Amino acid sequence: MAEYTPPGTRWLHLPSPFPMKRGGALVSARMAYETWGQLDAGKSNAVLVLTGMSPDAHAASSAENPAPGWWEWMIGPGKPIDTNRWFVICVNALGSCKGSTGPASVNPSTGDLYRLDFPDLSIEDGADAAAAVVHALGIEQLACVVGNSMGGMTALSLLARHPAIARSHINICGAARALPFSIAIRSLQREAIRLDPHWNNGQYSEEDYPENGMRMARKLGVITYRSALEWDGRFGRVRLDSERRDDDEPFGMEFEVESYLEAHARRFVHRYDPNTYLYLSRSMDWFDLGEPHAGDTLTGLATIHGVQRALVIGVKTDILFPIQQQEEIAAGLRNAGCDTRFLPMPSPQGHDAFLVDEERFAPAVAGFLRVLPNENFITEMVA
Repeated sequence: MAEYTPPGTRWLHLPSPFPMKRGGALVSARMAYETWGQLDAGKSNAVLVLTGMSPDAHAASSAENPAPGWWEWMIGPGKPIDTNRWFVICVNALGSCKGSTGPASVNPSTGDLYRLDFPDLSIEDGADAAAAVVHALGIEQLACVVGNSMGGMTALSLLARHPAIARSHINICGAARALPFSIAIRSLQREAIRLDPHWNNGQYSEEDYPENGMRMARKLGVITYRSALEWDGRFGRVRLDSERRDDDEPFGMEFEVESYLEAHARRFVHRYDPNTYLYLSRSMDWFDLGEPHAGDTLTGLATIHGVQRALVIGVKTDILFPIQQQEEIAAGLRNAGCDTRFLPMPSPQGHDAFLVDEERFAPAVAGFLRVLPNENFITEMVA
């Protein structure tokens, strides 16, 4: 399928060739990004936002694209990441199908889509590509790098591989390594795609698209993005009305929660490239900041230098990136000499809480950014 790029997207070309961690290189690759606010004269007020696996660079509305962004309540004038004060950059991840070069992009050496000829993709490659965007914009040091979910992984890799690239860091529902449960879920998602006959070893088209595989992969993901508490409170055991059931279909949908998952999955398919899903999903499984240090994650985190202050937020009901992973990040950053606050959120929404729980997350992020110019780190935050 073709790439989808929202209006208002800008591009920067990566250094060419752009080497990849696991071998190979990209030629004439580009990164999609959007910006909000104004860069100050000293280029010292830049905030970089690194996304999860599926979002594009359109994190908030703008004059070029007034449609609400995926983090609309977080970014903008007077909002927690206040664009009256900060110059905000959101990059679309390397390997994505939302504007940055990935498996759905044209391979300049062949004139065809990369598909499975795209080099093996690592979180570290995404971190290096994000650093290239920052430097191409003439920014030597970010005021803050904000990463959520997969973006939290990318942010840690960025800070480790590019020392002093940011003065502060906000890590939200991130991780310094992939855990077995998360790997198992993502493995099943990839298997669902690969076993769809229409996947055809990556050689599908828009007309012959692995829809069933993508539907199942997305449903598995959505189940882990929220908590059991959220599912129970939202749907309970409410059954579908008779008009919405297909009684002629054996074992068909009976419950509201099934209908919700189906509708959510159908909105996703054909809007996301299956090969891209495979590549980005696997990049998270491979990530381990402790890999160069005999698997010691805390040692890997302790090698991060130049970050003066950090806020690490976890969600108690998150099963995909469980809260002990954010505790580990906070402990490792403290070992690196970073003034770090760990904030465990009691949100019932699970991993996706940072997208929907404005009441809790907005004050926390706003409070941290408000005191960045001060000598003393924040002493009280709203939980």
